[in-house]
Amino acid sequence: MSRVLVLFAHPNLQSSRVHRRFMERVPVDLPGLTFHDLYEVYPRLDIDVAREQALAEAHDVLVFQHPFFWYSTPPILKQWQDLVLEHGWAYGSEGEALRGKRAMNVVSTGGSEKAYQPGGFNRFTVRQLLAPIEQTVRLCGMTYLPPYVIFGTHRLDPPDIEAEAGRYQRLLRSLHDDALELEPFLDADTLNAAVAGAAA
Repeated sequence: MSRVLVLFAHPNLQSSRVHRRFMERVPVDLPGLTFHDLYEVYPRLDIDVAREQALAEAHDVLVFQHPFFWYSTPPILKQWQDLVLEHGWAYGSEGEALRGKRAMNVVSTGGSEKAYQPGGFNRFTVRQLLAPIEQTVRLCGMTYLPPYVIFGTHRLDPPDIEAEAGRYQRLLRSLHDDALELEPFLDADTLNAAVAGAAA
């Protein structure tokens, strides 16, 4: 069993159809799974570094969950990285607090999967655009898992959203239970196929 910390960031949650439903499907019954809404806890972006470092240390998997804002994260997640991942704690010759943990992004995009391909409208895959986060994770001695991506959210109707919410819940349960076959997917563009396989 792995302890999973979901670092959730959505600055306009009241307008979200997808992430609000996802929040309702978080399996809070699982011991060791923590859902941490950064904007709710820190509405003024005044991040408590010691608290966040203690939370990160207490978990095995860090999940950065957010909408894809200009090919990156909402501001508070960048603030979290800038403040929490301190030299001497997260990286550097003595920074080993996160070494051996795993990290990944759960991202929603308005664009389709086809749009996030070389030659597509956005020219790069989501994973390629998340390269700064992947390299940050690796610098801290963690294993980066491919992102789990919910594509085309603007065109999802309620049944589609419900199906996506079920897959999201399955992802969190599988990370918690160490039930995903990760090795074949470590170099993949997304973790979507691994989650689909877990349902088979």
